[in-house]
Amino acid sequence: MSSGPGAASVPAPEPHDSPPASDPPAGRPARKSSMFSSLKVWNYRLFFMGQVVSNIGTWMQRIAQDWLVLSLTGSSAAVGITTALQFLPMLLFGLYGGVLVDRLRKRPTLLVTQSSMALTAIALAVLTLTGHVQVWHVYVAAFAVGLATVVDNPARQSFVSELVGPKQLQNAVSLNSANFQSARLVGPAVAGILITGVGTGYAFLLNGLSFIAPLTGLLLMRARELHAVERAPRGKGQLREGVRYVTGRPELIWPIVLVGFVGTFAFNFPVYLSAFADDVFHAGAGAYSMFNTLMAVGSVAGALLAARRGTARLRLLIAAAMAFGALEILAATIPTLWMFALLMVPLGLFGMTVNVTTNTSIQMSTDPAMRGRVMALYMMVFLGGSPVGAPIVGWITDTYGARVGLAAGGAVAVAATAVIGLILVRVGNLRLSIGWHRGHPRVRFVPREQREELAPAA
Repeated sequence: MSSGPGAASVPAPEPHDSPPASDPPAGRPARKSSMFSSLKVWNYRLFFMGQVVSNIGTWMQRIAQDWLVLSLTGSSAAVGITTALQFLPMLLFGLYGGVLVDRLRKRPTLLVTQSSMALTAIALAVLTLTGHVQVWHVYVAAFAVGLATVVDNPARQSFVSELVGPKQLQNAVSLNSANFQSARLVGPAVAGILITGVGTGYAFLLNGLSFIAPLTGLLLMRARELHAVERAPRGKGQLREGVRYVTGRPELIWPIVLVGFVGTFAFNFPVYLSAFADDVFHAGAGAYSMFNTLMAVGSVAGALLAARRGTARLRLLIAAAMAFGALEILAATIPTLWMFALLMVPLGLFGMTVNVTTNTSIQMSTDPAMRGRVMALYMMVFLGGSPVGAPIVGWITDTYGARVGLAAGGAVAVAATAVIGLILVRVGNLRLSIGWHRGHPRVRFVPREQREELAPAA
């Protein structure tokens, strides 16, 4: 998170991994980084390419899993339960996973977690292809993947800094998000073809096989080129230490609280989009895949813009979260399929901006020895909210319809963003500044002591 006038909603601490960057000269815009600069690093390039393949498989399984549950039960609430079970372990054990990640070496840890998720996907494929699959099998598989994710997610998030170092961290985090969302362009489309052509089982099988790519990349990395990070020693009270560390820093706790509300109620797209495809537009699995694909187009654009932006500002987070919630409310009122589908693009863009901005600002503001625990808390709140939110929005969607469910999720996001935005302004001791810049009006929040000096000259 950058510092300087108007850079964020609260005073930004200096990043723990690097010296503070000086402000650009007056009148000169902040320097932007190369969009793909972190790909010059051999280890990160291996990591990135492995994730390209695996992420395509992941999106194939997500679509196939949601559609399989819907076809077995005919219930949006059942889809919500599946999502809840997949993220319930993160809610229950996420902080403990962060403590483990801070103690363990990241690369061997990822070899174990990625292998376990591959085996789970293959087991579900066998059950489906042999015609023995039942909805409780899908529930168990979702929960098993969630258990692996408890350690895998914070390990992957914090491993990025070891791959590229502090100078490339913002770029690498953004490219990771672009990678995941680019796979969303391919995975749902392939899943839709497989579901309608040969069935969901082959989507699960291909996902299991796709883990060969990241496992190979991890094995081929050059250990001597990793950026060494001091691991936390075993000791008592490390979990409480991590929580105290976050709650004592407004630049960490309030973004995490915000994404908690957004992730719990507004990011439940498996529930919303499957219901719109099936119940509102009566268009089937093809429309569901199309919605996800178009959302991915916007998400890729948002991630690439973040990679080029080079900074992670809290005011951008607030603006993006507000726009995201407002767009969900608007989408809930759209009467036609094609107009609804087109709105998926800006929804994806602003949703990804929220995700990347929060992720990067938290990592850059966190001591490396605490990063596993802090990222685990972030992922626990962001993903772990689904066990609470998914059944609720699934029930609302089943009872009152998909439009009411989507509008309710957007309304929660807007309300939470407005409240937390005001809190950040108050915590940061900011005031509204209205002036002129290069002949144009400019409205922004600035520290109170700067208000007078930034006022327009008479």
